[in-house]
Amino acid sequence: MADRPSPVAGGPARTGAGPPQGRRTRRRPGGAVNLRELTTDDAHAVRRIYSGASVRHLGRDEMGRVEAHRYVGQAIQWAQEDQRVQHILGINVDGDLLGIVKLNTTTAEGRLSYILREDAWGHGHATTAVIELLAFAFDTLHLTTITAKHRAANPASGRVLVKAGFTRIRAADGLLHYAARPGRRPRRPRLAPRPTPAAEAVGEVEA
Repeated sequence: MADRPSPVAGGPARTGAGPPQGRRTRRRPGGAVNLRELTTDDAHAVRRIYSGASVRHLGRDEMGRVEAHRYVGQAIQWAQEDQRVQHILGINVDGDLLGIVKLNTTTAEGRLSYILREDAWGHGHATTAVIELLAFAFDTLHLTTITAKHRAANPASGRVLVKAGFTRIRAADGLLHYAARPGRRPRRPRLAPRPTPAAEAVGEVEA
């Protein structure tokens, strides 16, 4: 089986361009943030993430038990593909899986999305995770553009994207669209006073 680039330590085999574990861990108020592959034990945590206010702007119901197991199984299957184009990664903070960040590279422009569990809002975890995944997309996969979008009724998600290095490019059909490119990259996350909950994403930025 051919080596596959992976954004996380302990994931599938990486090429030499893959980042070391130290680069994937950022100390934030409330704990160290790192990205990791999902495992079969994560279905319950994923179900908690896709629940409550976190799905308010998604146009979907809360995730059920069966769907959660299928979701995790699909993520694991994609992670094992030789030509991987779907990265579904857990946002882990001190052993607690509290969100998901995703990168779809089936087109020339990568598409990024994320969701954070409601009780984890307000600590900057989403911003840190997005910055880390952008670094992987640009530095390892050598993508030139990453896009994201969110519903206009969910402006907090836009603030996360802008802090992570995205620029708003247009609005259409109730959605705000953003793009990020290697030339406009924020500094690595730094310690800062805890932001207010309004500064953190509400729900998911949609792929």
